[in-house]
Amino acid sequence: MQCPFFILDVFTQKPFAGNQLAVVRECEHLSGDQMQAIAREFNFSETVFVLPPHDPVNTARLRIFSPESELPFAGHPTIGGAVLIAREDGASMLGSQELVIAVEELAGLIHCSVRKQDQRSTRAVFDLPVLPQGLDGVPPRTELARALGLRVEDIGFGEHVPSHYSAGFGFVFVPVVSADAIGRARPETSIWDEVFMHPNGRACYLYTNDIPDEDTHIRARMFTPPFGILEDPATGAAAAAFAGVCMDFEKPADGEHQIIIEQGVEMGRPSSIALTLFVRDGVLENASIGGSAVILAKGYLDL
Repeated sequence: MQCPFFILDVFTQKPFAGNQLAVVRECEHLSGDQMQAIAREFNFSETVFVLPPHDPVNTARLRIFSPESELPFAGHPTIGGAVLIAREDGASMLGSQELVIAVEELAGLIHCSVRKQDQRSTRAVFDLPVLPQGLDGVPPRTELARALGLRVEDIGFGEHVPSHYSAGFGFVFVPVVSADAIGRARPETSIWDEVFMHPNGRACYLYTNDIPDEDTHIRARMFTPPFGILEDPATGAAAAAFAGVCMDFEKPADGEHQIIIEQGVEMGRPSSIALTLFVRDGVLENASIGGSAVILAKGYLDL
């Protein structure tokens, strides 16, 4: 039996940048164990399986797997899955209008607005299925520095201190003083589980505002060795949770604020993620994640 699959580069407008994603279709017959094995075979940070929706008014149901486990939500599979569905199933309409793709994920229903940018790239934007919430389980700076191969004085800038947030998936957020310091970070995998003991905080997102490019606001890196991903070139779920960091430490005024996050530079796969905050009465009312994707390849799995 064959299942068609597609390879996409996500959070980029050109091939061989951004975050690689495998999208598998016509896979209703696969078990969860088979999906996990396929995700391990692709060995990308995530593989997404497109299934019929539980509710027929929606477009599709997505199951998302890292090489090690199933995930309730992830940003670049959501963007890439929506782009692939729109390009394959709605190509005749996509050229003249924006399409809304409604996908069911374990974290909830997500509506993605998809529009064609050019012949190669397509952009999708989705509202967060859940707003970020703060969590406990933040390791001390000394332990963070030890796990990240940094000095204690490299951690923190302005009002920013390490924190722990989730918008469907938890990340420990570590502010880093400079682009030089974030470039020096090297995860110490032998002590990772010792430092990041919280079951929902084993992924670590480093960020700095020391960016010379005026069109970019944040440079980030993301490490999550326990999930089979030493470093990820673009992490939409972390950008979603980062909305909580922005609200906590920047306290933006009421209105709409867009934050452009650059990631993957140190890996040679530069990515661009647009995080938009909608603030009312000093409270985060809504937030969205946007990014582009390109389809790189298509093939078949023989199962």
